Amino acid sequence: MKKFFISADIEGTCGIAHWDEANRTKSDYAYFVDQMTREVAAAAQGAVDAGMEDVLVKDGHGSARNINPRMLPRETRMYRGWACHPFSMMFGIDGTFDGCAFTGYHSAASMNCNPLSHTMNGGNNFVKINGEVASELMINCLTAAYCGVPVYFVAGDKGLCEWIQSVNPNISVVATNEGVGNGTFAMHPDVAIETIRETMKNAIATHTKEECMFPMPERFTVEINFKEVHRARVGGFYPGAVQADSRTVRYECDDWFDVLRFFSFVL
Repeated sequence: MKKFFISADIEGTCGIAHWDEANRTKSDYAYFVDQMTREVAAAAQGAVDAGMEDVLVKDGHGSARNINPRMLPRETRMYRGWACHPFSMMFGIDGTFDGCAFTGYHSAASMNCNPLSHTMNGGNNFVKINGEVASELMINCLTAAYCGVPVYFVAGDKGLCEWIQSVNPNISVVATNEGVGNGTFAMHPDVAIETIRETMKNAIATHTKEECMFPMPERFTVEINFKEVHRARVGGFYPGAVQADSRTVRYECDDWFDVLRFFSFVL
């Protein structure tokens, strides 16, 4: 059986421009969670169109209970909620999957590409991996690579799509938004749905696993720069970590899962 994994977020969903639109307690949320679901459904259907028989979706936003499962293809399974596992937004993936994709993803904290840019939470100014500002996409692509699973497709803001293609141009993208200042340009939501489905299908059909692997470094130096100084003090007590300055914690290791474990307790 051919298996495919999709990790879904909302802050890169077509048209989103404000935090209220990602917050279930706000009136704007209903429209954007519907669009989030439609984009996941389109990606899942594209994977099925390309021959995937089992598509596992991980809801990765907030409560992780956003996506309406009834709107997804019948070949889809879901993991809702949080497993309290270092894989976080990638929980459920393993080496048995033939590929993975990301929908509704957004640029990293400190990147000027999306008014909702952040990395995992709003408590840090930036996260760096080997000196590069790291997005949730970068973290989760490394998790896919750790499991030996290729990345075929990403949908999200333009800056994020440009970044992933600078790393591996074989990974297909749909730039649903372009962040400018505190707002976004966006394509029509129905066009986004159609484009996501078709691009996903073509990505799987025209690229090999080897072409779409995300590169895995041999060693990791991770830095988290916090907005509040006390969080750096606390993080500096994690085994193997050091407090590099008043706001920054640094951690070095050779194994990606050790980085994820560090993130689970410190980030």
